[in-house]
Amino acid sequence: MEFRRLRHGYTNRTVGDGLVVRKTYAGPEAEQRLGRELAALTRLRDRVPLPPVRAVRGRTLELGFVAGEHGEDLIDAGHATEVLRACGAVLREIHGADQDARGRVLVHGDYGPNNLLLEEKDGALRVTAVLDWEFAHLGDPVEDLAWCEWLVRTHHPEHAGVLGAFFAAYGGPVPSWEVRHKTMLNRCLELADFCARWEPGGVGVDVWHERAVATAAWPATQPDPSTGTT
Repeated sequence: MEFRRLRHGYTNRTVGDGLVVRKTYAGPEAEQRLGRELAALTRLRDRVPLPPVRAVRGRTLELGFVAGEHGEDLIDAGHATEVLRACGAVLREIHGADQDARGRVLVHGDYGPNNLLLEEKDGALRVTAVLDWEFAHLGDPVEDLAWCEWLVRTHHPEHAGVLGAFFAAYGGPVPSWEVRHKTMLNRCLELADFCARWEPGGVGVDVWHERAVATAAWPATQPDPSTGTT
């Protein structure tokens, strides 16, 4: 079969033929990002649904194809609550895989419905694969919690009211809005810097600076997603 460019792949060149997916890394620290993804896929393969690793050839990671629909597409199709509930449950498993002496966990680094494949089984949506681990690292759980929330508030603002399903499925206390908001803003600035190192003066730099400005302008208080109160 012919290899074709896959949707939802923004940083690297990702192509597939229905059986195999080939992800070729580009930009700053390409080899290191490939290494992070490979390490995470190996470390978590018995804990969370992941695409199987077939081979590594230079800067290209070859993975087995996994069936499923992207979480963002399913949100657009009216399944926001189910998708966010699945996001929370799987993230709990990721963060529970390991913890170091400083309390750091394995952070995905770009976690959200954009990097989940899901399918319906027995009347419910289940995750078939968590994708794109190139920014994985040891860090604070709030990094993934806040970024998933940022993705929903930015790309699916009409569904921000069901973020409680995400936090409830994850379990445990929800970090304060102040902490979550600061984490979101910091990540936007980090991605602006990443784009600047890749293509100084490129459109990506402006996009992430604009997103940082928009994020900084969000109200100083937000309803607690676990209770709906401020």
